[in-house]
Amino acid sequence: MRIETSFLFDLDGTLVDSVYQHVLAWKEALDSEGIDLSVWRIHRKIGMSGGLFVNQLLRETHDQFNEDRVERLRVAHTAAYQRLRSDVKPLPGAISLLDALTRANIRWAIATSGRMETAKFNLEALGVDPQTAVVVTRDQVKHAKPDPDLFLAAADRLGVPIEHTVVVGDSVWDMLAARRCRALGVGLLSGGYGTDELEKAGALRVYEDPADLLSHLDEVAARP
Repeated sequence: MRIETSFLFDLDGTLVDSVYQHVLAWKEALDSEGIDLSVWRIHRKIGMSGGLFVNQLLRETHDQFNEDRVERLRVAHTAAYQRLRSDVKPLPGAISLLDALTRANIRWAIATSGRMETAKFNLEALGVDPQTAVVVTRDQVKHAKPDPDLFLAAADRLGVPIEHTVVVGDSVWDMLAARRCRALGVGLLSGGYGTDELEKAGALRVYEDPADLLSHLDEVAARP
């Protein structure tokens, strides 16, 4: 029996060039609460779940975070990101990659730690309609990355075994989540993490961006 490969994509930094807009939006939100955190430290947390993000903040700032303050941060981040949305563009090759998979009858889904309130702008930039494509956001699962819930939910909605999927992401959180659900992890450099970091987190292959992955698709995808 031939095993077909399905693809589960992260969104920010994987299909759309939005990591640094998120960093700047979080910086603005944190500043509004008087929380001093360097930009590079924020970048290292993009892609992880909101709960883990807060835990990291507690460790690094020794500050206090109750539910009201966490919600204020989320709302402020969303508002700041909306102002920066015009700068968000698809990464090179992203649209062509999704089109190529669709033409080849290879199933794919998007699974993002972002909530739909911000993800919708990125999906719009990609030309992906969440009403017709499989898109799983933070709103729909109990835990986000590095827990595997997002990818498990995406595979379930595609109707494919998680072991037959390739998880494509730009962060160590994507690769850790892929490893935890027994999917094959493929890393992209387009989110700012290095090859060594992605490989140590579990990436079997690392490519520059979606265009580079598309040109090497035969290395990771079993033919349908």
